[in-house]
Amino acid sequence: MEEQFYTVAEAAKFLKVSRDTITKLFADEPGVVDLGSPERLHKRRYRVLRIPHAVFNRVIHQLRVQ
Repeated sequence: MEEQFYTVAEAAKFLKVSRDTITKLFADEPGVVDLGSPERLHKRRYRVLRIPHAVFNRVIHQLRVQ
């Protein structure tokens, strides 16, 4: 069975928040796949995140419990 992944835009639309908020929430979570490029001299970091369904649910549950 394949794991379902969310893009930053899909997660932002689902939660009704900005893409920046989603990136901040999920960037350092274990299990999130970062397909972007690293920061280099004179080049800003480019992030492309894919958020697994299980990680998405875990983080949302943690936010609701707080």
